[in-house]
Amino acid sequence: MTRIIESLDQVSDRYRALFVDLWGCVHNGHAAFPEAVAALQRYRAQGGIVVMLTNAPRHRKSVAGQLDKMGVPTDCWDTIATSGDSARAAMYRGAVGENIFFMGEAFDMTFFDPIRIVEDPVTITRVPLEQAEGIVCTGPFDPHADPAVLRPQLLYAKQKGLKLLCANPDIVVDRGETREWCAGAVAALYTEMGGESLYFGNPHPPIYDLARRRLTQIADIPDQEILCIGDGIATDIRGALGEDLDSLFITGGLAATETGTDRQPDAPALEAFLAGEMASPTYAIGFLR
Repeated sequence: MTRIIESLDQVSDRYRALFVDLWGCVHNGHAAFPEAVAALQRYRAQGGIVVMLTNAPRHRKSVAGQLDKMGVPTDCWDTIATSGDSARAAMYRGAVGENIFFMGEAFDMTFFDPIRIVEDPVTITRVPLEQAEGIVCTGPFDPHADPAVLRPQLLYAKQKGLKLLCANPDIVVDRGETREWCAGAVAALYTEMGGESLYFGNPHPPIYDLARRRLTQIADIPDQEILCIGDGIATDIRGALGEDLDSLFITGGLAATETGTDRQPDAPALEAFLAGEMASPTYAIGFLR
């Protein structure tokens, strides 16, 4: 049964490393959560290692720059594993061909930056859909529009047999008070239409393989001493369960309404929500603190 805790400090001495989701846990898309930052700083001061594990469709250098702009200090994390890096490696190995149709916003063009972790990467060229061998999706063109507006392009792509590489499996995120659609929503729609979507972020194994590799560069820590922290029941928590890792569910993020979270979740509401999702995180807390 999921245990509701008051602070990370109550259980942190059981774990030597944390895999921490960013959006909804450490920041809201605009600014850092001070209590979350302080909790991670305390954890690291006691010798713990923090791996930021994020479905951001960008490489870790780009994410590090974003964290700095949002006021997330470097002393609350050790390394970063991104869905973008995992998906970029697959793209540069030729997973969806060399001539690519890009779906996303201009600020995600760093996805196509040169990569060092792949030997002999293929040459990627961005082309119109009619000339494409595959699709790379970092998100919809308009994150506020229903992904269904992309049906015409997706239908054409399906008829051509194109694979869609999803660089961010999240369905939605909350930027401040505004909910936005992510690449995961586009990929889910494409799959529903009969197309083939490839996933590399949370909850899928490739990003955990990357996170473990990044962690091993710092210290060799067994799985039973790693705690995953996230607010996405279908991504962060489902991913942790799939990897047989303990997890801390942040209920005040995407599921704040469903779990009746003010500062802490309402216990009966949380139990009903988890039963409906058929998920059982190790711990739950309103907000990371």
